[in-house]
Amino acid sequence: MGECRPLGFLLGLPFSFLSLILSLLGVIIWILGSLLSCLCPCCFCCGGLLNLAVSLIKLPLNIIRWFIKSIPC
Repeated sequence: MGECRPLGFLLGLPFSFLSLILSLLGVIIWILGSLLSCLCPCCFCCGGLLNLAVSLIKLPLNIIRWFIKSIPC
């Protein structure tokens, strides 16, 4: 049952590298949003910005999991 799973991992690596770059962008957004929310706590847009950054940080793992699950075995 698990014989084709490593193949899915290898096929998903290019997409994972692309999402890794997006996650690094998410880290930068998260740091800037955290600093902005500390300076101005009344800014409500920082919460949405931080949620977007966290989803970008989790993106590489989500893409690899989706790609591996989508290969039929």
